[in-house]
Amino acid sequence: MTVESVLGSARGVLSPETGDIDRGNDGAVIVSIETYALAVPLARPIADATAAMSHWTVPVVEIRTADGRVGTGISGVHCAPELLADVIGKYYGPSLLGASSEDIHGTWKRLYWLPTHWMGRAGVMHMALAMVDIALWDLAAQRAETPLWRLLGGIASDIEAYNTDGGWLNLSESDLARDLLSLVDDGWRRVKIKVGKSDWNEDADRVRAVRRAIGDKVTLMCDANQRWDLATASRIMPILEEARMDWVEEPLHADDLTGHARLQRSTILDIAAGESIYSYQQFTSFIEADAFRVVQVDATRVGGVTEWLQVAAHAAARGLRVAPHAGDMMQVHQHLVGTVLSEVSPLIEYIPWTRDAFVERSIVSEGYLKRPQLPGASTAIDPVARSRWQIRGVGGIFTS
Repeated sequence: MTVESVLGSARGVLSPETGDIDRGNDGAVIVSIETYALAVPLARPIADATAAMSHWTVPVVEIRTADGRVGTGISGVHCAPELLADVIGKYYGPSLLGASSEDIHGTWKRLYWLPTHWMGRAGVMHMALAMVDIALWDLAAQRAETPLWRLLGGIASDIEAYNTDGGWLNLSESDLARDLLSLVDDGWRRVKIKVGKSDWNEDADRVRAVRRAIGDKVTLMCDANQRWDLATASRIMPILEEARMDWVEEPLHADDLTGHARLQRSTILDIAAGESIYSYQQFTSFIEADAFRVVQVDATRVGGVTEWLQVAAHAAARGLRVAPHAGDMMQVHQHLVGTVLSEVSPLIEYIPWTRDAFVERSIVSEGYLKRPQLPGASTAIDPVARSRWQIRGVGGIFTS
């Protein structure tokens, strides 16, 4: 049996054949799908508690419709963009080609309940679904001739940002303090550092050094990237409280709901998590367990814009802060923040690594994000950037 015949024979009961679905507007019908990836170089080598990087990889899907529009979906990964491209082209493609790009929720459910559901409700399968969903929302905003944030009913005012492009774990203690002070001197009032050294006492020294350097008026966060166990996190928490951390991000393994809940009950600080949580159902479990107070839902990890909105609305209704992790380097999230009702002011993570890869680049001035103005989701790739940074051998073009 060929690969094609195996793929063709695998269809979920909840995922009807494309031909069985009303296509609606003929111009909105999907006629081709292209996948590829960029390796965008960083300004300097960086490291956190789990990874060292010199590039950030941007997997891309472009969905073309019969009327000539192209919707672009993106993700952000350390490695293996070919896996996402393969899922979209080989497994999701047959359920997309010939279908309506306007059927966003229907497409989401159809792809989610393909037999690939058994292969993974998180990770590669779900991130590929997110890319497709983002591309469809990009098309919807283009068709409405408006930026996505306006299509979603978002607030028009500038959005406060915090700076993650500093405070890396590979910096010495003195360089770390200078790095954060330089951000403050540039006008940033919210900054984040990495923690997660093999000896938590070294983390404690680094946190104290940064607080001394930046003073008392700057908001400081820290991110452990899941490197502590509950005992270690409990030992260092008094030092982090003394340093007046705004939040402590991913202190424990991302799946340790009980540990997060116990840690949150033990401290006055806010626990933050979400970049490694992939579904509305899992977020709901953390919220119901009072396991964190800062919800960092990322549209490239959950199932795109569709699932992001569901998580954010649920979290905001519980009075929690929604401050998305930006695996997309802000491009999509600059449209999503401020689109759900909340008593808490919206906040976005500033990471400028891939700005030059896009036609419409995010703009942050004096610590505030300017709302984008072009129709769409700000995901269209700059052709010059593609020619410079495209990874050979990743992706392909698929037509009906």
